[in-house]
Amino acid sequence: MRIDVKTLPVVEILQDISEHLNAPVVNGSGELTIHVPEEFGEGYIRGISFDCGMGIVSYNCKFYQDVSIHFSLNTVHPLKFIFCSEGQVAHSFQESEEVHEMDAYQNIIVSSSGYNGHVLYFKANVQTHVSSLEIIRSRFSHRTNYDFRDLDPTLKDLFKDSVSKNKFFYQGNYSIKAADIMEEMNTQDYTGFLRSIFLEGKSFHMLVIQIAQYQDDEAEDRLPTILRKSDIHKVDYVAKRIMGDLASNLTVESLAKEAGTNVNKLQEGFKYVYDLTVNKYIQHKKLEAAKEMLMTTEKNISEIVIAIGLNNRSYFSKIFKEKYGVNPKYFLKTRKTTSV
Repeated sequence: MRIDVKTLPVVEILQDISEHLNAPVVNGSGELTIHVPEEFGEGYIRGISFDCGMGIVSYNCKFYQDVSIHFSLNTVHPLKFIFCSEGQVAHSFQESEEVHEMDAYQNIIVSSSGYNGHVLYFKANVQTHVSSLEIIRSRFSHRTNYDFRDLDPTLKDLFKDSVSKNKFFYQGNYSIKAADIMEEMNTQDYTGFLRSIFLEGKSFHMLVIQIAQYQDDEAEDRLPTILRKSDIHKVDYVAKRIMGDLASNLTVESLAKEAGTNVNKLQEGFKYVYDLTVNKYIQHKKLEAAKEMLMTTEKNISEIVIAIGLNNRSYFSKIFKEKYGVNPKYFLKTRKTTSV
């Protein structure tokens, strides 16, 4: 299914989509919502515009057939910051055969040249959540932008290109903070005026993070420092790897290499997810397993120490008491009392 829409403002995008889907637009104090009809799919499409020249459109839906949305209008198109939170979406420029796939946790920054438009492609039966910050640069430039001081030169030129002379495309992996903001925007139950200013504030916050991420990616003299959503998959992999091999003394360096990341990123990810360093997480899981074995198996303390990959029984007793406030023998006594 092909859907042709105007490219600005956001209200006209939503109105054109509603006509193609034959679905009403619900106006909630400026935030427009279309619920996808059952014959076409499920979910919703939302959008809102702000006086500063920025707007956001969010597609949180699953179509039952392939859908392409064509943003075509005989005028300058907005600068777009597009990010995929779930599923998959693809983008192409209107007059190009080259298609760029975006998987979950990826983003793109795009600007067409001249009046050339954009196309978004949604695959059938794939639950997809993709959002697009739309910036009308001719209006956005009327803000007090301080001449975009200290901004990356490429982005500075991009923001100042209000007549869209130059085409621009960048693809990367968006950050944990960006994912958190998207979650807040979708789950906060503010209504009316509060919802409107909440979304505007979060949109500016998202823009800051997207710009910071781009600059982080483009820094040639150092490794990326911003934690990406994709990094959490590596944290999850390492956590499962640790749980599956508690008897070994795995090092942070070997785990990072195995997961395809660096030590700093892995440590940052564990601090974000578990509020623990990798080594503290390993110790935590070893002690949890030891406590479970003390309570439910016939193993003695020496056997348990070996089972969790420790060599020193005194050290085990020390860290066990620090965590649980009692000596390991306490659980042995409890086990014996319970079994009598």
